[in-house]
Amino acid sequence: FGRSRHADVDTLYISDLDGTLVNNDAEISDFSLQTLQNLIDDGLLFTVASARSVVSMRQMLKGLNLQLPVISFNGGYISDFATGQHHRVNSIDSDVIQLIYEALPRYGCVPYLSTYTGTEERVYYQSVINEGMAWHLQDRITRKDPRLRKTEDLRHSLKEQVVCMTVIHRREVLDDLEQHILDSHGDHVEVHHYENQYDPGWYWLTVHDRRASKDQAIEDLKKYLGLVEKRTVVFGDNKNDI
Repeated sequence: FGRSRHADVDTLYISDLDGTLVNNDAEISDFSLQTLQNLIDDGLLFTVASARSVVSMRQMLKGLNLQLPVISFNGGYISDFATGQHHRVNSIDSDVIQLIYEALPRYGCVPYLSTYTGTEERVYYQSVINEGMAWHLQDRITRKDPRLRKTEDLRHSLKEQVVCMTVIHRREVLDDLEQHILDSHGDHVEVHHYENQYDPGWYWLTVHDRRASKDQAIEDLKKYLGLVEKRTVVFGDNKNDI
């Protein structure tokens, strides 16, 4: 893509981040950033949809001036990229997330809980029980994530709007946990299960509200922006992108 004075204004382009737009160091290259910015400045309709938070997106895409709202947490939020203000929040039903949380000890798991208070996002953790969880915690600390909170009792955070529960463990453990969640609450939640490409051998299982998926969020975004009639082109690399 070179700089063009005739950008495609009839198509909405939406890209995933990890494994798609950013490199193996979870960074956008200078070439990609400058090329995208040139196209956006020429009128290209472009945004991103990721399992990451808006906070993490803004760190990864620093220097990119996205004009359109972004989709984060696999559709948990639709948000303004520049300010982080949320246009839509899809949180998990409080009774459902309580039951899922209570089932975790049977599988030897503890979660990270991503919540919204109505004014700010938070990420709670109580204990770190494996190397996969330790990698995630260190990554958040290294990136100076302002959402991070350590708590003595995760049950208190369940009183807030839980947008995502993240469980990190070996694949065989999460296979069983995923099946339990789908069998018991499959009508109420979206579940994604994938290997952390930056920490091979450790798998993540994320639980979201059933309204929180990239496809549903894209449809909501198009309605919000008045772009329902636009052609849509998406880029991704993982199951949650399908």
